[in-house]
Amino acid sequence: MEQKIKVLYVDDEVNNLQSFKATFRRIFDVSIAESGSEALELFKKEDFEVIITDQRMPGMTGIELLVEIRKHNPNPMRILLTGYSDINAVVDSINKGQVYRYLSKPWQEDELKSTIESAAEVFNLRRENKELLHKLERANDQLEFLLRQRLLS
Repeated sequence: MEQKIKVLYVDDEVNNLQSFKATFRRIFDVSIAESGSEALELFKKEDFEVIITDQRMPGMTGIELLVEIRKHNPNPMRILLTGYSDINAVVDSINKGQVYRYLSKPWQEDELKSTIESAAEVFNLRRENKELLHKLERANDQLEFLLRQRLLS
């Protein structure tokens, strides 16, 4: 059986968290957090492929959360949700590379599902690329070693 995509959804509105979990728990491995600080604690304990956060939250905005997450681990794909037309913040976050995709609230189930799936696909392709690059570097090191041995003999 294929492993479920690990998703962290962050929103200060409990109804949105419950709705997301109810909608996607059978498809994805869903974790939820009510604040940026709670999300950072979860992030320290678990690896997530996709992180979805609301922009407007008390204490820490979604963009601030994504910046912090990226400092610790730039690999998870980051999706920003906002019900407000805070376009300057959205453009700024995209330009700084903090966000894979921006979606408006209320989210549409099909659009969000396909966005999570495509984000996870990019995440997996990047991970495979790093693994292949690491194997290539090891093979190159071995070839250089053999070449040096041959030149010395």
